[in-house]
Amino acid sequence: MASKLGEAKVVGTAKAASLEPEALVQLARRGDSAAYGELVERYQDRIYNALYRISGHREDARDLTQDAFVQAFASLESFRGRSGFYTWLFRIGVNLALSHRRRQRFSPTRLPQDSDGNPAAWAAEAEHRRRLAGNRPGNPEQEAERGELQTAVWEAMGCLSAEHRAILVLREVEGFDYEQIGQVLELPAGTVRSRLHRARAALREQLGPMLREGAEP
Repeated sequence: MASKLGEAKVVGTAKAASLEPEALVQLARRGDSAAYGELVERYQDRIYNALYRISGHREDARDLTQDAFVQAFASLESFRGRSGFYTWLFRIGVNLALSHRRRQRFSPTRLPQDSDGNPAAWAAEAEHRRRLAGNRPGNPEQEAERGELQTAVWEAMGCLSAEHRAILVLREVEGFDYEQIGQVLELPAGTVRSRLHRARAALREQLGPMLREGAEP
């Protein structure tokens, strides 16, 4: 990451860690690479995880995450603060991910594949959640059922289009409100609501057969 951020000066690394995002952006605009490095440190994992769920490929998500931070750094002067920095950064990342998917002309598949050809984001996440459920205190049967439902949801996500995955990740994973989603996807509120409704309907459609399969003896 640092090699792509140019000749920015390194100023106040320790101080940067204590500052709010808005202050870090102002410092980064003046050439403080420590300030921008702090923004990268705060948000890179969250951006990566979201882009991984949208793209379905680990290497693609890593590249897209780096590209998002590089593009954001180059565009700091255009950031007007009408949304939070993270929302603005997220818009850059999501747009890059959706453009990448369109260029590759991927069709929705049952499970996305990573660069090694192994089941990726949703299968791994589902298995992780199943293990967590098995380790929770409480009713083992209820926890097992909850784990299976989480598994089905994450597998179903892999069957959706990138656009539907993106809006579901923004709403259900990131917890963005409709206004924030509209800012990220550059859509009016009414379109956000209708697209989210369609995405949820598509998810339910995928979940139906999976849940029925799981219920069979």
